[in-house]
Amino acid sequence: MNTPFKSMIIDDEPLARVRLQKLISDYRATFEIVGEAENGKEAVEKISLLKPDLLFLDIQMPGLDGFEVLKQLDYQPKVIFCTAFDEYALQAFDAYCIDYLVKPITKERFAKTVEKLGQFNGSSSEMNLQKLIQQLPDFNKKAEATTLPVKVGDRVIFVRLYEVSYFKADEKYVSVVTKHSKSYILDTSLKQLEEKLPASFIRVHKAYLVNKNLVKEIRKHFNNRFI
Repeated sequence: MNTPFKSMIIDDEPLARVRLQKLISDYRATFEIVGEAENGKEAVEKISLLKPDLLFLDIQMPGLDGFEVLKQLDYQPKVIFCTAFDEYALQAFDAYCIDYLVKPITKERFAKTVEKLGQFNGSSSEMNLQKLIQQLPDFNKKAEATTLPVKVGDRVIFVRLYEVSYFKADEKYVSVVTKHSKSYILDTSLKQLEEKLPASFIRVHKAYLVNKNLVKEIRKHFNNRFI
């Protein structure tokens, strides 16, 4: 019989921690909860002391966020992100952590996470996660975001926002087009992007977000609209 993963729950919301405890309790052969933390500082201290194998880690917390917590560790435990953070950011590390759980977490979704954990190829993914964390912008601070993480195949690349000309919404996805005419596909919505992007991006149409810093001219169209 395999030894259960020594697991730690890190979340600033008490109800979220309780919910995870209940979900985990159905898999006692897989998980052993060795500790909890309600903020980033406490998490770093307890992780250093307890050395858990696995973290159920929230992203947005007071003080240190989830990314900062991982940066301060002297080893890389396995990570399952548990967060209300939207997919605009989550797609950046989808391929590099075991899984992410979007709150509210259901039993069915948690069961899929347990299945993924059993299939997880640890060494390479953990190394890539740590490398990715060092490059991620602070998504909690909209004004400081300078790059856009884009998943391309099995890689994540970072597109500089000042090089993005516009975002265009299609039926099922959003295209991002750079000033060099390179195009990438995002699994998100314009509304979600609008909430995350700096003020230099403005909505000029229901299907377009434009980088106003790259606008060279505005022309009057035949129907009195401007383009």
